[in-house]
Amino acid sequence: MPSDDPEKFDGMLLALAQQHEGGVQELLDTIFSFLARKTDFYTGGAEGAAERLVMSKFKKYEEQALEVVNKKRLEKEATERKQQEKVAEKKKLEINAEKEEMKIMELTDEEAAKLQKELDMEKKVEPVTESTSKNGVSVAPSGNEDNPTHESDEEEDPKEKGKMKPNSGNGCDLPNYRWVQTLQEVEVRVPVKVSFNLRPRDLVIDIQKRRLKCGVKGQPPIIDGELYNEIKVEESTWVVEDGKSVLINLEKINKMEWWGRLVTSDPEISTRKINPEPSKLSDLDGETRGLVEKMMYDQRQRELGLPTSEEQKKQDIIKKFMEQHPEMDFSKCKFS
Repeated sequence: MPSDDPEKFDGMLLALAQQHEGGVQELLDTIFSFLARKTDFYTGGAEGAAERLVMSKFKKYEEQALEVVNKKRLEKEATERKQQEKVAEKKKLEINAEKEEMKIMELTDEEAAKLQKELDMEKKVEPVTESTSKNGVSVAPSGNEDNPTHESDEEEDPKEKGKMKPNSGNGCDLPNYRWVQTLQEVEVRVPVKVSFNLRPRDLVIDIQKRRLKCGVKGQPPIIDGELYNEIKVEESTWVVEDGKSVLINLEKINKMEWWGRLVTSDPEISTRKINPEPSKLSDLDGETRGLVEKMMYDQRQRELGLPTSEEQKKQDIIKKFMEQHPEMDFSKCKFS
């Protein structure tokens, strides 16, 4: 058999093997019978040459077969070790989260000082109920604790109507399973109601780039649907916990997006109400962390009825221009 194409005769040999109901033993019997009847395999060489040839080929492919088995075993052990490490890390984070009495939003020193200054200014201004106008510039009514602007906005926003509030892990608690998320990954915990201790071979788990299936063999699947967005299949894992539940970790491809649901058949959560875990920000790279903190800052500004970072930049530019051109009359200008 040519070394450059080891699979050249696989089709022919598989067809031959399928005709031997007795398995490998019967197949080998046919091959050596052919060599004895139709060739000089046993008689054409020196004494014992045929046996030595057979054993040399046997040893050669025995080594290859054992190498493949060992490689698969090592890969399986590495996958199981990675799963165990992820489970241990998740439990550690959950314990730390339970000990926290409050969450602190991480901002740069400059952003924190600016936000505190604006909050102090808000306290000095009495809330108004109607829009007023001063020097031709419109002033929007500010919110207060009894009637937060962001809550009324959500009530009036038709896109938010009917959406569920996220659970403590920024996911959703459903009758058959619970899922939580960070910007990097989604974790799904599926309790399985069976009378025996679950083993991996009892389950049907199929993780695809845009689809997830999970269930017990012989029973209707607990989860079977199209995912909210694409995942990295090679970085996603699952493990059986305590013989009674399945823990699935899905690695997101888009790490700047909050999922509104796990699969498309699930009820949708309001991603506007998601509160990122502060301890997670320190795990992000500089660029990603900056974007997340900017998103959090802008969200808080909108809730307070204050300008976002982009709006503040525009106002600063306008203010600077007005200072540089005092000869111009801006009294009738309306800035938004």
